[in-house]
Amino acid sequence: MRGMGTLYLVRHGQASFGADDYDQLSARGQAQAVRLGEYWRERGVRFDAVIRGGLLRHEQTLAGILQGLQCTDCKPLVVPELNEYDGDALVNAVHPGARPPADTPERYKQHFRLLCDALAQWMSGTISPQGMPDWMAFSAGVRGVLEHVRAHHVGHHVLLVSSGGPIATAVSQVLSTPPEVMIALNMRIRNSAVSEMSISPKRLMLQTFNTLPHLDSDTHRDWATYA
Repeated sequence: MRGMGTLYLVRHGQASFGADDYDQLSARGQAQAVRLGEYWRERGVRFDAVIRGGLLRHEQTLAGILQGLQCTDCKPLVVPELNEYDGDALVNAVHPGARPPADTPERYKQHFRLLCDALAQWMSGTISPQGMPDWMAFSAGVRGVLEHVRAHHVGHHVLLVSSGGPIATAVSQVLSTPPEVMIALNMRIRNSAVSEMSISPKRLMLQTFNTLPHLDSDTHRDWATYA
């Protein structure tokens, strides 16, 4: 009988918050991803399966990790259900019209206050942001990915690269938390952070959340970012 495997959920590296195109890793985000791969290679970690969302920042993050791992034959399963919700559409649904750019600490905080309010209203069904699925469909998509992992990868090490929303949703589902906890988890997940779940035939169980072991050195400690 195979032992339990491990699902490693990784949030993408730092993207381009405030730029015209957020869906692009910054130089720091690229370095975070490569460093994570190097950390795992130094410890002999290898993956039996690789899954990622379909966004460019997911693709770039995985490419950086695989570069650090020196893995040239890791072919990912690309799953659109791991794509992030549309933060701009959510905020526009609760605060329509032009807003100043989030280019100061106070405006940055205001943006995320609006986003948290919008997430709560989306999850309750109060708003239907343009171009987005409803919360039940989004959540069901994440659940389907977790069920796929549980059904096919007992005894395997599985790498999953996604965004804060799907990862927080997955953790919330495994822990059976209320919606407000999912939102709080979402706001805490750092770039390139690793959360681990053990994989058994019956369930996934959370082992670690939002860790940055690859940045735990004097050289890399100031690489931690949130956006």
